Amino acid sequence: MPTQLAPISETSTVILTSTGSAAKVTAAVPIGAYTGSQGFLTGASLQVNYVYKKLGGDVVDIELTPANVYAAYEEACLEYSYIINLHQGKNSLADSLGSSTGSFNEKGQLIEGDALSGSNIELRYPRFQYAQARKIGDAVATVSGFGGTNRIYSASFGVVTSQQDYDLQTIIETASSTGKDDAGVAVPFEGKIDDNQRVFVTRVFYRSPRAMWRFYGYYGGVGVVGNLSTYGQFADDSTFEIIPTWQNKMQAIMYEDSIYTRTSHYSYEIKDNFLRLFPDPSSWGFDDLDRVWIQFYIDQSPWEVNERYDEGMLGVNNMNTLPYSNIPYENINSMGKQWIRKYALALCKEMLGQIRGKFTTMPIPGESVTLNHSELLSQAKEEQEDLRTKLVEILDTVIYKELAKNDAEMSDAAVAALKNAPLPIFVG
Repeated sequence: MPTQLAPISETSTVILTSTGSAAKVTAAVPIGAYTGSQGFLTGASLQVNYVYKKLGGDVVDIELTPANVYAAYEEACLEYSYIINLHQGKNSLADSLGSSTGSFNEKGQLIEGDALSGSNIELRYPRFQYAQARKIGDAVATVSGFGGTNRIYSASFGVVTSQQDYDLQTIIETASSTGKDDAGVAVPFEGKIDDNQRVFVTRVFYRSPRAMWRFYGYYGGVGVVGNLSTYGQFADDSTFEIIPTWQNKMQAIMYEDSIYTRTSHYSYEIKDNFLRLFPDPSSWGFDDLDRVWIQFYIDQSPWEVNERYDEGMLGVNNMNTLPYSNIPYENINSMGKQWIRKYALALCKEMLGQIRGKFTTMPIPGESVTLNHSELLSQAKEEQEDLRTKLVEILDTVIYKELAKNDAEMSDAAVAALKNAPLPIFVG
């Protein structure tokens, strides 16, 4: 005769209660990123009742513990913070590059004692300052010889009779290693150039032996340097003609170029830092001013830190190093908290589906019950994806660039509407 089993209990030992306890949240959450917030502890405990009602706990038992719900609520808060911080990172990365970064603990929070700890940078509206464009502009200015962040050095060397070719790289390297040029004068770039470290020459010039050449060129006339053939070769103060500002700027450039090329009768070419002078220096005819001057900057590694000031080389370089902590729970508004409740509910559905999926059917006296784990898992995944997608889509419509476009459209619409408004008649 078969043995009759006598179960101790005919009900599940794991049944979700209708209420939670804020006092038990801290010990239940796996990360503990928000346990310092009383608001989070209260919100997590209230989530138990929300899940209990939404999943019909007062009709059918729910095989979850309050601890499962607390963990889901924490994960929902972290997911919301993750998406919001990604959005803000896209908004401000260009203006944050090079700025101070921080160190983070395992909870994603800035470590106490860090220079930025407690400042809640993730909640701030960054100053718009064309940071990336300025960095590119500095690099272009350096190459063009107009400034930038690389120091421009000057050096000189003595020309040799009948020698047209000079190795500028070797001349500068030698001066850097000895600390003096070939005339025994100290140079400011001592020890700055390693072997075969390329120098970029931006300018070659020499001191004119005739100061009066600045005023009397071989074309004749005072102040004649050419003027784009628009109003004759006369100085501005003698013609009294109104001309655009850019014309004067062009004249200034042409005047300086005239001093170094047309007036001097000398020229040069540089290939691979080898300088060739034209004509042969033996025909220059002056010994007291026989030095040629060059301006140059030194090739630097893109990772080399500027010794004069902080260029941000050690600061933020991408979204990973933005000093963003998890968004404080107290700063998440009602819209965010509702998203968190729904996402936590979807996570609870997923956990319940995983639990019920361990048993395809559940035996009961005289019958068996098929569990709905597949439906729960499908709904949970779909709801999570839908919540994330909608939040990202909404945030993408309010990035700073889109807000600026909206302002422009509103301004244009307002102007169009005011065109139809009657104008007042002024009576004097």
